[in-house]
Amino acid sequence: MSNEQEQPAPKPHHMGHRDRLRQRFVKGGTDSLADYELLELLLFMCIPRRDVKPLAKNLIKDFGSFAAVLNASIPDLVKASGISENTAIALHSVRAAAHHLLQDNITGKEILSNWVQVMDYAKATMAHEKKEHFRVFFLNKKNELIADEVQQSGTVDHTPAYPREVMKRALELGATAIILCHNHPSGDATPSPDDIEMTNRIVDAGRPFNIIVHDHIIVSKSGCNSLRNMDLM
Repeated sequence: MSNEQEQPAPKPHHMGHRDRLRQRFVKGGTDSLADYELLELLLFMCIPRRDVKPLAKNLIKDFGSFAAVLNASIPDLVKASGISENTAIALHSVRAAAHHLLQDNITGKEILSNWVQVMDYAKATMAHEKKEHFRVFFLNKKNELIADEVQQSGTVDHTPAYPREVMKRALELGATAIILCHNHPSGDATPSPDDIEMTNRIVDAGRPFNIIVHDHIIVSKSGCNSLRNMDLM
């Protein structure tokens, strides 16, 4: 029997890469990392014994961007990449946490003076949706956000909005003003004639109840448009 002490097996090369990436993040934050490297950090916690750099790059390539990966559905993530459902759920939970954080930034605050945060929240929650969703921000007399609700969901290019239902819900919540918001899955945030007509119908429905419609925000992957800023309402 040999007296030589058995040498420990060398660490896989990607373990050193993980340590270096973690240190860069700790010292420099997200600005010090490329999108695929930030995605690697998330995958480290789900896949401890695998080089995840190729996986991170492929995910961003397949879905188009870091944001698109986090906004992808759990079935789509599993199908496209071959990752486990648990890993897909972990990535999906990051999106949910980000949405809660952005919502906290505007809830209970005077929303008209926090317009950048409102637009950021609207884009984060709706820009990557594959179907149209019609959302309403309900405000109190101080223009503070008291509720944020998806009122209707539709197809890839149409969502019905019912003025009576919007006003009924506003009265139930004691709201005195609202902001309308819906997404265009096509990627073009240009308001359509139907969008303008729907907005005017809701404005008219609110007048007998002294409920003001401050704006209607159109959201897409390319950005957001305000009908108020475009003088369309």
